Amino acid sequence: MAKYLLLKHYRGGPTPHPNAAAGMDEWTPEEITAHIDFMRKVADDLRERGEFVSEQALAPEGEFVRYGGEGRPPVTDGPFAETKDLIAGWMIIDVDSKERAYEAAAYLSSAPGKDGKPLHEWLEVRPFYGVPPVVE
Repeated sequence: MAKYLLLKHYRGGPTPHPNAAAGMDEWTPEEITAHIDFMRKVADDLRERGEFVSEQALAPEGEFVRYGGEGRPPVTDGPFAETKDLIAGWMIIDVDSKERAYEAAAYLSSAPGKDGKPLHEWLEVRPFYGVPPVVE
């Protein structure tokens, strides 16, 4: 088994599908509920397969923060991250292969959006390191 992080971006990916063009702020309450219910169903399906580890949705606000120097406060930049950098949420899965991780991501990508149509949104699939890399 290998762990993968499925990153869901607010808007992003190589070429957004037309169904993913409308942001959630343009959806009806029923469309948002249908989307969230689908996300819960995906998590439940993965739980049944023993592949689910964790998930969480994220708010669009945030800042970049870095070390400001000894005795100095942290340096922040924001809250105005580039749209392409905003992560809407994530799911961690533990699956047998990269192909299975892709299958799970594709299923998650089919979540309904505006007018109940599948979003076809891009998800970033990132493997966890199994063992920390050795630097020589």
